[in-house]
Amino acid sequence: MDVLVLIGRLLFVALFTASAVGHLTKTKAMAGYTASRGLPFPVAATLGSGLVMLVGSVSVGVGLWADLGALLLAAFSFAAALLMHGFWKEQEPQARQMEQIQFSKDMALGGAALVMFAFFAYAGHDLGLMVTGPALSIG
Repeated sequence: MDVLVLIGRLLFVALFTASAVGHLTKTKAMAGYTASRGLPFPVAATLGSGLVMLVGSVSVGVGLWADLGALLLAAFSFAAALLMHGFWKEQEPQARQMEQIQFSKDMALGGAALVMFAFFAYAGHDLGLMVTGPALSIG
């Protein structure tokens, strides 16, 4: 079971890790998109979101207070869905559909991150292949 949880954790954070690297290495280009969505301080927002994803990914991936890392990834995902992929604002049908897909993806990832948070906070001390147990405890 421990190996399956580790594989699942690593597969889950792969998307966030790759995105974090993009945010932190292609900041100027990504900040342009952030600015186009109307967010203030686009460079800072891009760097900040990249750091949140990186910290959350490392936390979940290596099992270092993975519950808190999962909460960071959930917060990022929900914020990205609402702030970056407002499909309801799009007039052009293809753009609306693309933003709705991205919105749905981010909401699903946020939901999965919340499930991981609950899993780690509930069973974290009983899981192997973790550096630490959870920072928070439920149940």
